Amino acid sequence: MDKFDDIRPYNDDEVRPVLDRVLNDGDFRRAIARLRFPRLAKLIPGPIGAAVGGYVKRELRDAATVKDVQLVVQKYMERMMGRTVTALTSSGLDKLDHSRAYLFVSNHRDIAMDPAFVDWVLHINGQDTVRIAIGDNLLTMPFASDVMRLNKSFIVNRSAKGNKEKFRALKHLSEYIHHSITVDKADCWIAQRQGRAKDGRDRTETALMKMFAMNRPKDQDFADYIRELNIVPVSISYEWDPCDEAKARELYHQVTFGEYKKGEHEDVYNIARGVAGIKGHVHLAFGDPLTGDFHDADELAAEIDRQIVGNYVLQPSNCFAYRAIYGHVPEVKVRAEGIPFREQDFAQEARFFTERLRAIEPKYRQFVRQMYANPVVSKLEFQKQSAAAQSSDSVANG
Repeated sequence: MDKFDDIRPYNDDEVRPVLDRVLNDGDFRRAIARLRFPRLAKLIPGPIGAAVGGYVKRELRDAATVKDVQLVVQKYMERMMGRTVTALTSSGLDKLDHSRAYLFVSNHRDIAMDPAFVDWVLHINGQDTVRIAIGDNLLTMPFASDVMRLNKSFIVNRSAKGNKEKFRALKHLSEYIHHSITVDKADCWIAQRQGRAKDGRDRTETALMKMFAMNRPKDQDFADYIRELNIVPVSISYEWDPCDEAKARELYHQVTFGEYKKGEHEDVYNIARGVAGIKGHVHLAFGDPLTGDFHDADELAAEIDRQIVGNYVLQPSNCFAYRAIYGHVPEVKVRAEGIPFREQDFAQEARFFTERLRAIEPKYRQFVRQMYANPVVSKLEFQKQSAAAQSSDSVANG
């Protein structure tokens, strides 16, 4: 047995038996039906589940490898993008040496679509797809683990109890990520934090950086070990967030009542919203590999934050929300082309933003505005800090 059997993605020789098990799972068929035909699935769940299940089974009848499965997923991805994505752009891939494996660390806005867009951009640029870190808290339905591991996901054990069990789980994960990059030469993706940035502020968790190095030999410097992981920060920006109201509801409850209790399978429903909902313009910015001398997890997290915020591509929606809250138009650039933001250039998007807010329950609207505005706040803070650093360097250099 492989030492990583409990968390790794499935291998090719495991694909067919796992597929047969999943395709005969009634919960899986019903979940796919709810995703594809939400209204009909409520009215006639049995017949719709059977029909959709039969269709998916035919689609996957000849799949025998992980790549076969992903080629079927590719067709669904293309259809989804045709309905929900106005434009998908990317930058920075040309700076990477694709003969090497990388650990992509991205901001986290959408459970499924963040790694899916990373996969898609790599795929259309002739690169292999990534191994995806996914928390076991998302695998609340019995078939979910199988489905995710068929799509090259590896499991992050967040349900471990007690300090010793948690330590072993994190060290095991650290070792697997290092093994994937250095031995298997396989790209990996992981979010910069546990849970999505529901308020729109992208910040790296220092605890995650510490986990990366838990497998480090005692006689190896932190900086040397981190360089072996070939970490690349990735900034993902969405014009529209399909889960904006759901996120705002959670924030509202936390502020108003001090807590928010998720419903059963709520994350699964959020995955469905993220996949099916309108996303508009989407941009992925791949940063520079981290090759510096990072002395500890704090320095590493700070550099990932610097690149993710610095490379983040703002959308007009961010600027509309910023003006609504702060009363003036921000002096920033938007979209992949770096266009200076002028409200009159985006009248159609402004109308859509207004209509979107009207459709949201009034008590959640301010949270939605702040969610969209915070990337502008972060960008302006970054620009101010960068200008101050350049000024300081100029003074120091005489």
